[in-house]
Amino acid sequence: MYTFELPEIGEGVVEGEIVQWLVQPGEVIAVDQPVCEIMTDKATVEISSPVGGRIASLHGEPGDVVKVHTPLAEIDSGAGGAAAPAPKAAAPAPAPAPLAAAPAPVAAAPAAVAAPAATPAPTSSGKSVATPAVRRRAREMDIDLAQVSGSGKGGRVLHDDLSTHGSAPVSAAIAPAALPQSRAVPTGAEQHIKIIGLRRKIAEQMVLAKQTAPHFTYVEEIDMTVLWDMRKRLKKSAAERGVKLTFLPFFMKALCQVFKEYPNLNSNVIADPFTLVVKGDVNIGIATDTPQGLFVPVVKNVEQKSILEIAAELADVTTRTREGRASASDFSGGTFTITSVGNIGGVLATPILNTPEVAILGVNQIKERPVVIDGEIVIRRMVYFSSSFDHRVIDGAVAARFTTALKNILEQPESMLLELI
Repeated sequence: MYTFELPEIGEGVVEGEIVQWLVQPGEVIAVDQPVCEIMTDKATVEISSPVGGRIASLHGEPGDVVKVHTPLAEIDSGAGGAAAPAPKAAAPAPAPAPLAAAPAPVAAAPAAVAAPAATPAPTSSGKSVATPAVRRRAREMDIDLAQVSGSGKGGRVLHDDLSTHGSAPVSAAIAPAALPQSRAVPTGAEQHIKIIGLRRKIAEQMVLAKQTAPHFTYVEEIDMTVLWDMRKRLKKSAAERGVKLTFLPFFMKALCQVFKEYPNLNSNVIADPFTLVVKGDVNIGIATDTPQGLFVPVVKNVEQKSILEIAAELADVTTRTREGRASASDFSGGTFTITSVGNIGGVLATPILNTPEVAILGVNQIKERPVVIDGEIVIRRMVYFSSSFDHRVIDGAVAARFTTALKNILEQPESMLLELI
């Protein structure tokens, strides 16, 4: 009987959370076959068995945190297969990196987790070569990887291969929500849902953000009528260049202008020594709702790009995020975050900071409302911006002036054209 222990996953990693078992007791496995998925602060990895044989027993359940070198499984190695040289984890996915907050009718939930890396996990059992994310996605789509022709290097199976296999729609390949939605519970009954994996990381980051950075939220009303009409005129030209033009690129470009006057808002705070690190690069994270949970991909060096370039890059990185094809670098280096639920609804929210950033811009739904202008009632397209700030380093007056400056630019969006002259 072989006792398979949790191997060393990476430098400084001493424990990991069991996300899910990929085998069951009684199952016969091959050498290097993935046994479970383990999530650490640095990576999500598939752990492969160094021996083949029959699974006699498993130690722990999803959600349990286990130490390195503690038993994961008992394997009857006499039931088949030979030992590999040493236990090792499959190629890790990028680290879960809780990054941001998204507003909702109640306090928002911060989180972002990097999508799986593109490095394949090699096997020696004749199985298809694929990353942990591709294997997970194949299981969710009920696809046998052995039946899929890999188009990647060395026959590696890619996400696109799964999407095209058997004409499966891309939407079917997206992972389910990290915290499953329960069905209606009958009167007198209750359902217990274990909080594990990504949702646990989100919870940890929320607590960290609220405990370390005293928040305050400032709300301002923005007249979007002129910008609405400008975007409408430009959408066709953008589409002819293959770019979908939303409001977010305008917001991002406007922020770049405001940061010139209020640079402290484009910064990070470090704890030791307690320091405000003001950034020259404007790297804006966009809170992105996906079936896997909340991710925050980052568009870097926004200050150097045109609105069309921002729009194209934004569409690319958010699409790859939703499809699980983003890389670790897509989620790093943020200096400011925008979170928007305008396409869902809502009037305002109190978003949680994306620590170590010092501010987050919350964008709500644009609505037609009667307003008074020069003594007359007119219909305008209005939106509330509800933004949160770190009160340790940002005073209320600064937040108000910052938001007012942003409001002035967005209400007179032609001023953004001066950036191109």
